[in-house]
Amino acid sequence: MAKFIAFLGKFLTFFIAVQLYPAAAYNVVSYGARGDGKTDSTAALLRTWRAACNSVTPASVSVPGGTFLVRSISFTGPCRNRIHFEISGTIVAPDNYNVIGNSEFWILFYRVSRLTVIGGTIDAKGSNLWSCRRGRYNSCPFGARSISFQSCSNILVYGLKSFNSQRVHIGINQSSNINLQNLRITAPSGSPNTDGIHIESSRGVTITSSTIRTGDDCISVGPGAMNIWMEHIGCGPGHGISVGSLGNSYNEQGVQNVTVTNSVFTKTQNGVRVKSWARPGGGYAKNLVFRNLVMRNVGNPIIIDQEYCPDNQCPHQSSGVRVSQVTYRNIKGTSSTQAAITFRCSSTNPCSGIKLQDIRLTYINTLRSPTLAYCQNAQVSRSGSVFPRSC
Repeated sequence: MAKFIAFLGKFLTFFIAVQLYPAAAYNVVSYGARGDGKTDSTAALLRTWRAACNSVTPASVSVPGGTFLVRSISFTGPCRNRIHFEISGTIVAPDNYNVIGNSEFWILFYRVSRLTVIGGTIDAKGSNLWSCRRGRYNSCPFGARSISFQSCSNILVYGLKSFNSQRVHIGINQSSNINLQNLRITAPSGSPNTDGIHIESSRGVTITSSTIRTGDDCISVGPGAMNIWMEHIGCGPGHGISVGSLGNSYNEQGVQNVTVTNSVFTKTQNGVRVKSWARPGGGYAKNLVFRNLVMRNVGNPIIIDQEYCPDNQCPHQSSGVRVSQVTYRNIKGTSSTQAAITFRCSSTNPCSGIKLQDIRLTYINTLRSPTLAYCQNAQVSRSGSVFPRSC
């Protein structure tokens, strides 16, 4: 048995080595890129990608040390074999936010399968656009997502650092089997709409061992997402981890099978949140599990909000989104708001199957008053020790 285990270990080492060091290597510098932070390397990166994508053997794209200036770029598949995309240096956006801000994407992978993205830094330089938007100027562009995976499958992203996105840092849409590991995502707490990771219309997404500090949701799970696993996430500052917002359109896909576990929230506006607009429609959120979580001075550590309205232009109706089978287990820590548990559910579609087990959330200012639980149109059951005591 020991010999078999040793053989298996050597085989796996060889297999991983083959995966990480493909036969065909393509360096962006060889295709004209310059790592001086000034020369536009967009065309050079595209040439490199096309060569690697057309390789009949496994290929690698290398972005070496240096700073590479890149405008909006689309790495399009399908490719003929798997690709290893390694970033040793830094990819930066132009200083003028309009160059990428009028595009929905900065770096886009489209219809790509069997891709590994390793290491490196991307910096979208979003601060000037945030200032424009805070000033409510009509000329501000919508802003681009930093790196997106659209209609992709079998993707691994490991060790990537993303700074100062104009909007969402990492977007995943209409994709499957996506694995994100050891990411570092950073934007100031006041930066608008800089979600760390947004997932929509995708299945089989795993996010592990990552630190996310942003001005919006650390991770948001949108309509059509299913089988989502998040573990060992350090979240904060930001708005927490959210399912939603949901119910923004009438014929909307649902969300199901979402787990957040073994994670820590620090000074976030919310902890784990389900949010939907207060308007009629379809859609649902079911089979959600939030467990083994630590809250450190967090506003609204546990919240379902079916009257979500961030901009005061509220529908003032009843949400058509059905929220059911939501489990909260072993969640401990401190709340910066007195209402540590809030279930503000729809009057026409009350929340059902809400389970609380082994919860202890105390008010950060323990000398003033204890934490409270607020429930509206919610069917809640308790087991173990639950504090604050739920309705």
